[in-house]
Amino acid sequence: MHSNQGSSGGYAAALRGSQLGLSVALIEADKVGGTCLHRGCIPTKALLHSAEIADGARDGAHFGVKTTFDGIDMVGVNSYKDGVINKLYKGLSGLVKSRGVTFIEGHGKLVAKDTVEVNGTRYTGKNVILATGSYAKTLPGLEIDGEKIITSDHGTKMSYVPKSIIVLGGGVIGCEFASVWKSFGSEVTIIEGLPHLIALEDESSSKQLERAFRKRGINFELGVRFQSAVKTADGVTVTLEDGKTFSAEILMVSVGRGPVSANLGYEEQGISMDRGYVLVDDKCRTNVPGIWAVGDLIPTLQLAHVGFAEGILVAEEIAGLNPRAINYDGIPRVTYSDPEVASVGLTTAEAKKRGHDVVELSYDLAGNGKAQILNTAGSIKLVAQKDGPVLGVHMVGARVGELLAEAELIYNWEARASDVAPLIHAHPTLSEAMGEAHMALAGKPLHAHG
Repeated sequence: MHSNQGSSGGYAAALRGSQLGLSVALIEADKVGGTCLHRGCIPTKALLHSAEIADGARDGAHFGVKTTFDGIDMVGVNSYKDGVINKLYKGLSGLVKSRGVTFIEGHGKLVAKDTVEVNGTRYTGKNVILATGSYAKTLPGLEIDGEKIITSDHGTKMSYVPKSIIVLGGGVIGCEFASVWKSFGSEVTIIEGLPHLIALEDESSSKQLERAFRKRGINFELGVRFQSAVKTADGVTVTLEDGKTFSAEILMVSVGRGPVSANLGYEEQGISMDRGYVLVDDKCRTNVPGIWAVGDLIPTLQLAHVGFAEGILVAEEIAGLNPRAINYDGIPRVTYSDPEVASVGLTTAEAKKRGHDVVELSYDLAGNGKAQILNTAGSIKLVAQKDGPVLGVHMVGARVGELLAEAELIYNWEARASDVAPLIHAHPTLSEAMGEAHMALAGKPLHAHG
């Protein structure tokens, strides 16, 4: 078999495939680790950690610590971030070598149903896994120049802190970068055409993030679409469809990611596609026998851990293990801004749309000791079937991404609030709030105002 691209999906398939005794070749045009490691998850989270340290220095007095914030040293930030990336990259490269995967550096093209050509050499395999990932999209009329008009790719490699920045797009990536630049000292404005920030999340989470951003002085304009952008002597001016204009030193375009599928030979081999995405069944099979596709290339959630799970699924399917299809509702999702937003399962709107008789409960983190210590605000919201299992967990607050592991078990094991209520959570931790929320939903709240 061979996996075309050393991204999360590609290398996961390669490593799992070799573990299962398959003969594997991994073809990668850039570096093993793909978007996630080199341009996405890892560098952005490193920047967000530097941002958290900056805010900590700024707010020291609140905790009785004498600190002053003297500014951001972007050379230092980048060397810390690149150090993290390089350590992980070395580890991953070593893993690929030690597992006996044939690694081929170069740009692969599908030239037959079972053949990929790289650097003029053809490699044939009984199975071909396409994992060519995604790229940062732009809008018509928006020329990315990498200097005044940038994407998240450039955003992870900035050599200075802009005085002001407009973030076009209030999804996960836009909100994370807005959070970073605000902490680093920029004047930030988010422009989002939809009525809410992080519009795929439960509306209550979006509203709480908007409240928190407002409090932090992050500006945002919702519900009006972008019309045009013009470069000026000292930056960029953006005009919206309602005529409003905004100016900043930099415009960062984060309007989502599109599949990398053009000129790779996919159409020529008769693979079914839709708007550039490769279409697959619930086992990641394309319509062409022996060709599979995973990760951002297919129209599932664009998350590294999803590509990872899909890669493993395909390797196991090829090896004849008949793995269970992925339940995409049960995949944990995090926006690593300050505050964090984390969720698993269904939103209230989605649960109602699917015909569930919904009950909800929101537990305010104000009642949680650790949240008070961390000086964070937020909540844990449960969506459940009346007299039935928990259908969704939606959280806002510092570090709530770390609470997802339990939420994920609750959702995926179809627990009811009454199953979780008797479980004892360590005190004082944020995880107690998870226990309290389920106690309240099961009708026996301890620290909630009933």
